[in-house]
Amino acid sequence: MKEEPIIFSIETSCDETAVAILKGRNTVLSNLVVSQIDIHKIFGGVVPEIAARKHLNYLNQLTNKAFEEANIKPEEISAIAVTYGPGLVGALLIGLNFAKGLALNLNKPLIGVNHLYGHIYANFIAFDDLEPPFLVLLVSGGHTMILHAKDYLHFEIIGQTIDDAAGEAFDKVARLLNLGYPGGPKIDKLAQNGKPIYDFPKPLYHKGYDFSFSGLKTALLYFTKKNDNYKIEDVAASFQKALIDTLIHKTMKAAKDLKVDKIIIAGGVAANSYLRKRIEDEKAKRKNMKIYFPPLNLCTDNALMIARAGYEKFIRNSFADLSLDAVPNLGLRDI
Repeated sequence: MKEEPIIFSIETSCDETAVAILKGRNTVLSNLVVSQIDIHKIFGGVVPEIAARKHLNYLNQLTNKAFEEANIKPEEISAIAVTYGPGLVGALLIGLNFAKGLALNLNKPLIGVNHLYGHIYANFIAFDDLEPPFLVLLVSGGHTMILHAKDYLHFEIIGQTIDDAAGEAFDKVARLLNLGYPGGPKIDKLAQNGKPIYDFPKPLYHKGYDFSFSGLKTALLYFTKKNDNYKIEDVAASFQKALIDTLIHKTMKAAKDLKVDKIIIAGGVAANSYLRKRIEDEKAKRKNMKIYFPPLNLCTDNALMIARAGYEKFIRNSFADLSLDAVPNLGLRDI
């Protein structure tokens, strides 16, 4: 019987320093994440230079701890997978150069992984029955798009945001409401005690599969300037409903039009409690629909998702060489 590959992975695209070790398709040997939220929240957002320096401080310690936790030696791994984009260039370079040094020292193949596909593959760790074709709603701080996965490595963009991403809109609105950073979890928690009584706009709601959240954010800004006697919980609930309803409507429309009965939700916004509830409501209406959410700890940035995407590339001998460079604006052209 062929021995299962062991993938060591690194994720440093933004402000989480993460490493993981995955055996085969979904046997987790180690999964470590150090968040920098407490450092960056005093600035109201991520400071790229600070993020890069912290990655440099944490990576070696996390790597040693991961191998101790997995109870294996570095020489036993099959390959090293690392995020090479998209993300903050300085942060990406720290992880990428660390991975290159490790690959050179251990004489192991290097696998470059697109961070966006990592989010999608987080679901594959939790669900054994998941296989293409399926539809993906990818919602994160920097990206919002609907994808059609025809096989494991090929994803077609069906729709995407033409301005703000969903997570970006959450953060900007949280800033307008003086809630602090990160905005998504704060609005989600606040909205649970509010009522969606305000009718905020849903741009492009009935137009194709593309998204636009800039107008929604602007409408909320004008609302708060013109009104004094509102409950902030109701504003949060109303904003969240307008945004999430738009995500759900367009995703379900795409699934119906493309005749797809499996939907994956991926990215940091996949942790939103209202999005999860609304998706479950839609699933209950559709007898044959299957909808997959990653576990909460795999919604936000982590290295385990990078390892899982790396596994798919490993079994296809899709390796990178040491000239692999960081690509901050990497699109969906390559997994």
